[in-house]
Amino acid sequence: PLCEFSGACSGCGETPYVKLITQLFGDREIVANATGCSSIYSGSVPSTPYTKDENGRGPAWANSLFEDFCEFGLGMNIANEKMRERLDAAMRGVLDCPVCSEEIKALATNWLDEKNDAAKSREIADKLVPLMEACGCDACKKVLELKHFLVKRSQWIIGGDGASYDIGFGGLDHVIASGKDVNILVLDTEVYSNTGGQASKATPIGAIAKFAAAGKRIRKKDLGLIATTYGYVYVAQIAMGADQAQTLKAIREAEAYDGPSLIIAYAPCINHGIKAGMGKAQQEEANAVACGYWQLWRYNPAAELEGKNPFTLDSKEPNWDAFEDFLKGEVRYASVMKQYPAEAQELFQAAKANAKWRYNNYRRLAQQQWGVDPEVETLENK
Repeated sequence: PLCEFSGACSGCGETPYVKLITQLFGDREIVANATGCSSIYSGSVPSTPYTKDENGRGPAWANSLFEDFCEFGLGMNIANEKMRERLDAAMRGVLDCPVCSEEIKALATNWLDEKNDAAKSREIADKLVPLMEACGCDACKKVLELKHFLVKRSQWIIGGDGASYDIGFGGLDHVIASGKDVNILVLDTEVYSNTGGQASKATPIGAIAKFAAAGKRIRKKDLGLIATTYGYVYVAQIAMGADQAQTLKAIREAEAYDGPSLIIAYAPCINHGIKAGMGKAQQEEANAVACGYWQLWRYNPAAELEGKNPFTLDSKEPNWDAFEDFLKGEVRYASVMKQYPAEAQELFQAAKANAKWRYNNYRRLAQQQWGVDPEVETLENK
């Protein structure tokens, strides 16, 4: 891992996802981080949990406000595209250089063909840079000035549910609508964790939070399903403690997808008041999925072009009988029973009914018959 020893609360549900992404893509990862818990434990000056490998490669990290974190990451992506355009032009100059060896020219041609493949661009860069340094001609020097852009970068935009569902939602929508190849990770604690536990649009019905002291009365916004309506955005809902394989598959698919991707990760938080203790955060994720409180699914637009249903429901049929016990295991719900006993049962029933409504909706999407209309396929290919 290239994210280690963070200053997060013990048992934080967010940090395992951040760490996992560095394990997969850390040597070429760029992070645009929203203000919030994740920016505090990622950038606690003068220290940082982000580190580098034995080759000196590691994530590049920067923080912005939580109302514009997605635009911030999009800006990084656009800047990287511009610099790679310059590098592309410089590399083409090598092909016309009378001084460069045939080996350098062959590798330059190979890079132009494979520059958007992470593994191959790394392999080519490792061979090309020493040869160009030894050559030292003007054409090689131009490429070496931009050598940091030889390897395809992995652009990640990280924020909490307050930033993603609420304050920064307009920006998030703008960025996925751009069609750019960025990856957005939403660390969903279902509450504004860093500012004292206020309710957000990610807070489910029945949960107590600041500004929802008697239990929230409106159902949770379905950010993931909203994003799928674009049709070209990769979307996934994950919970590491419930299904590690699905988590890994979703993150890998999202990063490999040539376009915008959105991953919504369930993250138990100290604000939830988990009665079993924060040391059981991963188990709490498993319990949330098992009882139907949280659903696991993936929407992959690439599957649609193959004539397959792009929506995959990864959750098994929940044990709905365990739903209320799950709620009672967290203070944010259990305290409703103490303070508002007359309304608690009604709210818990509403929470369960809403969870069933969501699950049945996802199941219906997953069971749809799918085929590609030839006219649509032609349009997509164009």
